[in-house]
Order: sequence, then C-alpha cells, then structure tokens
Amino acid sequence: MVDTFQAPLWCANAHLQTLLPTFLNRQFRLPLQHQTLTTPDHDFLDLIWTERPQADFNKPIVIIFHGLEGSINSPYAQGMMSALKKAGWIGLLMHFRGCSGRPNLRARSYHSGETADARFLINWLQQQYPAHPLMAIGYSLGGNMLLNLLAEPQASGLIAAVSVSAPLRLDLCSARLQQGFSRVYQHHLLSRMKKNLNNKVSTGALAEFPVPNTAQLTTFHAFDETITAPLHGFASAAEYYQKCSAFDKLTDINTPCLLIHSKDDPFMTPEVIPRPDQVSALVELAISKKGGHVGFVQGNIQRPTFWLEQTIPTWLSQFSKSTI
Repeated sequence: MVDTFQAPLWCANAHLQTLLPTFLNRQFRLPLQHQTLTTPDHDFLDLIWTERPQADFNKPIVIIFHGLEGSINSPYAQGMMSALKKAGWIGLLMHFRGCSGRPNLRARSYHSGETADARFLINWLQQQYPAHPLMAIGYSLGGNMLLNLLAEPQASGLIAAVSVSAPLRLDLCSARLQQGFSRVYQHHLLSRMKKNLNNKVSTGALAEFPVPNTAQLTTFHAFDETITAPLHGFASAAEYYQKCSAFDKLTDINTPCLLIHSKDDPFMTPEVIPRPDQVSALVELAISKKGGHVGFVQGNIQRPTFWLEQTIPTWLSQFSKSTI
C-alpha cells in the first residue's frame, strides 16, 4: 500500500505542480553512458544507462519510458535516473524513435500504443543480461504504452512496473487539452512535435507520406488525424484513440503494477482514472487529490522534494529483494 501523495499548501495548484519541476532546473551530476541499439526494421533506439550491467552482478535494471516528446533531458527522467542509481540499481532510459535529438530512419515513429520497440528492448535485455531482473517505469504517454504492453497476452518480461500520469483514455485527454490553460501544454507539445516532424521530412524518411503544412495542425486531434493515425496504420484519430487507450485493458494486466494519478491532472478528466474494480488484482492504485501531471512536489519552497523519486523505488524494492 502506497501512502497517498499530499500536496503542501504552497504548491497545491495543479499547474504549479506540473510546471515547477521544469522551472527548478535541478543540477544532476550523474555520469551517463550512451548506447545505440539497431531495431529489426533497421532503425535505431538511443539508450541512456546509469551504468552498464556486469556479468558477475545481478543488479535490477529499471527501464524508463518517457512521455510525449520527452528525453533524458526531461526533469522527471533525470530525477528518477539519479534515484535509481542511489537505490543501487541500474537505470536505463529508452528514447522513443526521434526523441533523442536526431530523426529516426523509418517513416514510423512512436505513439501511445506502440509496444514493439519496448518489447524488443526487453527481449534483448533478457538475452544479454539474463541474471538481471527487469522492472519499468512509464511516464504519461510512456505510461500508457507500458500498460498496453503489460496487458498483452505474452509475458511482459518484467517483474514489476509503475505507470505515472498515463492518458488512459486518449480521446478524453485530447479533448481536455483543448480547454482553458491546458491549451498552453497542447501548444508547447505540438510545437515540438511539428518541429521534429519537419526535421524528419528534411531527411527524406517521409518521402512517400503526404505531410501537410504543419501550421494547420493546431490540436492534438488534428495532428493525430493527419499524421499519427495514417502513419501507423489507423483509419482515423478515433480508431487510434480507441485501440491504443489502455483503460479497458487494465483488467488483463498480469504483472505487479503501481498506477499513479492525481485527480487534478490538467491533461485528464475524472473519467480517465480507474476504480479498483476496473483493474486487475495485480494493479495497485495510488490516486491523490493533488499532484498535477507528473508533478507530485512536496517539501517547502526553499527545498522542494519529489515524491515520485522517493515512492517509486520504495515500491519496486519489494519485488527486487525477492529476486536477489
């Protein structure tokens, strides 16, 4: 059982919770190791390790799946990599295609239901480092993707997983981000998505895909209808949302999983958050009233602390201890 997050009075606002980790500009002096993994379709995945595994040790490896347009530079990713290192584990961040700072080679990119690259990585890790238990943490889009993977019929290859602020119903989240201040988040993320798309167009990887003037794509729905859906084999944004939302698959999860959400998440609506009877017996819910989107900041204004970086390693430790 995870103690519910309690927001301090000075940071009770959902937008402050969401934005503060970015503005704090914490300094991480963590030596990181880079690796590029070639995928079966001759594309690549850029990986970031806190340290490379050694054959004579069996430290757990914890994979981080970042959010939409995230990377190793995302504050939550750096914070968690540091927390995993402190816990004595190996952190491994997998950049989704096109998110590491260079365009990927194939036309396809990544999306909320694209589990093939994650499963390829997990299978590769099992083959290369069979003595190392594998766990995973997914944030936002990466959290929804991870839950989709956990709900698939084949074994996940993970001993435990955590999903944070996942957009479990993509249609509702897309609509929510067109309302009020949340449109600021939509504009920011769309700007990055369109910039990366235009960079990829310049490489020729999308030569056979009709890319429109990206200035016309002013909402997530428009981007998903025009780019995400047809590029990845969906008839429409509606079909993409329906097939790739993890909400209705939560009862199929057979890996121990912690699902973290805040009710004031400005990317969500209350209908996105599942009840205990809507998840499998192996899914533990940690639902708080406050916390924003991937925020969960505590402490005081002079010295804030980060609940996720304390809570997630503690929760995962119950599974890692049983394997080593």
